[in-house]
Amino acid sequence: MAKRILFVDDEPDVLRVALFRLKKAGYEVTTATNGLEALELAQELVPDLMLLDLRIPIITGLEVCLKVKSDEKLKHIPVILFTASVQNMDTKVKEVGADDYLIKPFNPEQLLEKVKKFLSK
Repeated sequence: MAKRILFVDDEPDVLRVALFRLKKAGYEVTTATNGLEALELAQELVPDLMLLDLRIPIITGLEVCLKVKSDEKLKHIPVILFTASVQNMDTKVKEVGADDYLIKPFNPEQLLEKVKKFLSK
């Protein structure tokens, strides 16, 4: 059975490229474009991994991550944050309990390496 990824970003180009690469690599991918949708889908699907942009509408990526990591049903899900802002990312990752991060723009190979790191465990 293919590993399930929830990919959350509100930029159509990022979603399209990531979706193509992740599906080509054999993953089942569901997308969300805002924080509320991300939380609803996480509850419904309980994905194997969550890729989460920090700057998304309605509920920020940091808030989504905090909610996922404090939920008994979801806290085991690895969360990889991504953002264009490099400032304080190590600190932000620790504060919200995320597992790793990527800086945008990222190349598809970087994305796949991070995903494999967490889904091969």
